[in-house]
Amino acid sequence: MGVINAADLKIGPRGLSWSFMKHLALIWLMALPGFAQFPQPDGGGFEPGTLPSTWLTGGPKCMEAPDWQVHEYNADFYILRESGCTNYEKPFLYMIFGGERALLLDTGAGKVETRGVVMQVLSKWMKRKEHSNLPLLVIHSHGHGDHVAGDAQFRNTPGVELIEGKSAALIEKFQLKDWPNQAGTVDLGGGRILDLIPIPGHQEASIALYDRMTGLMLTGDSFYPGRLYVNNWKQFVESIDRLVAFTASNPVAHFLGCHIEQSKTPFRDYLIGSMYQPNEHSLELGRGELLELQEVLKKRNGVPARVAMRDLTIWPMSPEVSKEMGRVQKEVEEAQKKLQWAQQH
Repeated sequence: MGVINAADLKIGPRGLSWSFMKHLALIWLMALPGFAQFPQPDGGGFEPGTLPSTWLTGGPKCMEAPDWQVHEYNADFYILRESGCTNYEKPFLYMIFGGERALLLDTGAGKVETRGVVMQVLSKWMKRKEHSNLPLLVIHSHGHGDHVAGDAQFRNTPGVELIEGKSAALIEKFQLKDWPNQAGTVDLGGGRILDLIPIPGHQEASIALYDRMTGLMLTGDSFYPGRLYVNNWKQFVESIDRLVAFTASNPVAHFLGCHIEQSKTPFRDYLIGSMYQPNEHSLELGRGELLELQEVLKKRNGVPARVAMRDLTIWPMSPEVSKEMGRVQKEVEEAQKKLQWAQQH
């Protein structure tokens, strides 16, 4: 980089000297690659896709609401959302197709029929692509009950490999000997590679998946527009640092989590147990929100605390918090069921 001499800084009657301006322009041009992730606004080589302006939640009439919403992000990437009428958690599931196999992330919440809709999407994709057979790999964003409830429907099924939502299972399958510091890869064939990043803290087996083809980062319950329940504060802080470091050199189109609990109103969320969320936040977040989360966590200096941010809230967990959440969830869900399932006139 050029050196600016003191003489160059002389300000004449018409402003800064021409020599200084040339040096300034040179410095700016040399620094530009460090500030831009892509040299041109051409998509960076990522396969484009679309997200809906709104998602189905759970009402206003549950008799009219489908159990699942299936959204085609693009021809090889699908987002499935379970209805709040089926379970108040309303989780998002993801299906990604490669040249040799497909991947399903999570299997749903509550008493849910997941296999039928997954196999329907798989069958339609194979018909469109004129593909006679495509094995299915089932893994989990983490091991909590609202993400593994449909596992039994896929376990011991021909053509399906199910990886349990446990860190030991992930370590063995993807050779992650230095968990959680070591990232792994999931190869779906045809050049479709997913990076698997361990991010415990919400739950011991929490992971993020980065799809190199679309630039989408799937972050489970660790980063999404809602309540980030933290069970291990130290691990969670380290995991967010890990995501920030990974995304510094891997551009992200969208961060997509597994729930929406935040409303469109800044700093306001829906109560736990809410089936119907007509004014909910968008699913996607950006890296700006991730950096903001990292900064808030750093300011806590290792001391857990509940912090409301514009697009999400940090919730450290404890037995007392869990008990209170259970009480609120029961009251809210029971009240909404009377409305959403009632015959409305």
